[in-house]
Amino acid sequence: MDERAGTVALPEDLIDVDALVGAYYDLVPDPKIADQRVVFGTSGHRGSALDTAFNEAHIVATTAAIVEYRRNQGIDGPLFMGKDTHALSEPAQRTALEVLAAADVEVRIDARDGYTPTPAVSLAILVANGAVDKNGLRTTGRGLADGIVITPSHNPPRDGGFKYNPPHGGPADTDATSWIAARANELLASGWRDVRRFQYARAVAADTTQGFDFMDLYLQHLPSVIDLDAIRKADVRIGADPLGGAAVDYWGAIGEEFKLNLTVVNPKVDPAWSFMTLDWDGKIRMDCSSPYAMASLRHLMEGPNAPYDIATGNDADSDRHGIVTPDGGLMNPNHYLAAAIAYLYGGARPQWAPDAKIGKTLVSSSLIDRVGKKLGRTVVEVPVGFKWFVPGLLSGEVAFGGEESAGASFLRRDGRVWTTDKDGLIMCLLASEITATTGASPSALHRSLTNELGESWYARVDAAATKDQKAALGKLSADRVPATKLAGQTIREKLTAAPGNGAAIGGLKVTTDDAWFAARPSGTEDVYKIYAESFISESHLGEVQAAARDVVSEALEG
Repeated sequence: MDERAGTVALPEDLIDVDALVGAYYDLVPDPKIADQRVVFGTSGHRGSALDTAFNEAHIVATTAAIVEYRRNQGIDGPLFMGKDTHALSEPAQRTALEVLAAADVEVRIDARDGYTPTPAVSLAILVANGAVDKNGLRTTGRGLADGIVITPSHNPPRDGGFKYNPPHGGPADTDATSWIAARANELLASGWRDVRRFQYARAVAADTTQGFDFMDLYLQHLPSVIDLDAIRKADVRIGADPLGGAAVDYWGAIGEEFKLNLTVVNPKVDPAWSFMTLDWDGKIRMDCSSPYAMASLRHLMEGPNAPYDIATGNDADSDRHGIVTPDGGLMNPNHYLAAAIAYLYGGARPQWAPDAKIGKTLVSSSLIDRVGKKLGRTVVEVPVGFKWFVPGLLSGEVAFGGEESAGASFLRRDGRVWTTDKDGLIMCLLASEITATTGASPSALHRSLTNELGESWYARVDAAATKDQKAALGKLSADRVPATKLAGQTIREKLTAAPGNGAAIGGLKVTTDDAWFAARPSGTEDVYKIYAESFISESHLGEVQAAARDVVSEALEG
């Protein structure tokens, strides 16, 4: 823990934006160096131009690979492209457009020359492909749309990110991203400068490049997923902090369009994020689930005279949510997921299918499982990554999909698909809907759940691991785990595949009657992540975490 965590950033904490953008153009990656290659994680390729990990060459090669991929897949409709407020997002969009225009790809960029939240891109793709029509999503034939979102999510200001969303509107699956990354690295090695490009002025003026009003589409459809009338009639006082991200203009427009008592707490956009409070490690990180990054909003809501009934935060591309209430402070993401599920499935969405399932990642709280059992709903547990929820959300089989990292989306009120990527705005607005219709905060709803179903203690910690150990952990089989006890309780399950869909989890999950842990290798650091939860006590959680290290070490050595 950095001693300045939760305090406002100082000048020495800020990036030199000009130097960062200069590095984007000046530094050229060496594809022989692993850290300088294109690597798609769960949310696209990320890195910093200063580390030669997110530079012009990467975007040229990756965009050219996407052009080839969509051609191979028969995708020839418009490509919706949005960017967030990171300093590297603007130059990356310019580069991508130069390649796309030269390849004669129909591109739709923001007509307001503004920033575009990830869910707005997902919604645009789904609407273009007929997902909200009575016949449902079209996946074949001429004119299919797809998209690119240029964002590293909540990563520090020095980073850039580039992700691809295919015609289903959600994050691309591993088959797509593996092919795109492999082809991009081939182009890096064989001569990315040979990729055909237009000058930017020509690219933006091309007939194939057109403006698209992402915000207008989003506002047009928003009442179909959130009961905005109830929020307005109850006069819920909302304080929305976009944390300098892509939702900055959306929140003001939502308040104005639907006549809500909504204040944009901080409308400032600054690529250095000089107004942010430092995260736990002393870095600037727009993590709306972190009490340190959200310190300003938390302090604003402290005391009996809090100015808002609900205060919310979003990350840079607005696919994550943070909820602050006067009676509970910043809600733990797991707590809010459980409260949201209990509210939505408990009668707030009567038009949802009576057998619609609940989607959760396997590292999310088991309180969700207990809520599901109480409601008589099946809980589908999938590996980490929102892409696993896409099929269920499209079909309506899963009405809500949520991750412990404060990302979620859910169906429209009539049961049709809303987005197949995370939507932090609707999750924030849902907190106000809960307050408006129940007269209680989401924090109070969570407390009622724990009073009935049990309180839990949850945490994620990191443990050191070599690259070989990380690789072994990612391929571990259950029979390599000889342990029979975990922190004094009998082990019930040893999972290396998610029970909800049988997909490999890239690690290990061990469960008992009152606790569990999951261990997964980090994709960027020489550590593995240990997620753990106990329904007994905080001290028991510590025992579970210590036992988890022993279980993993024994399995890797066995």
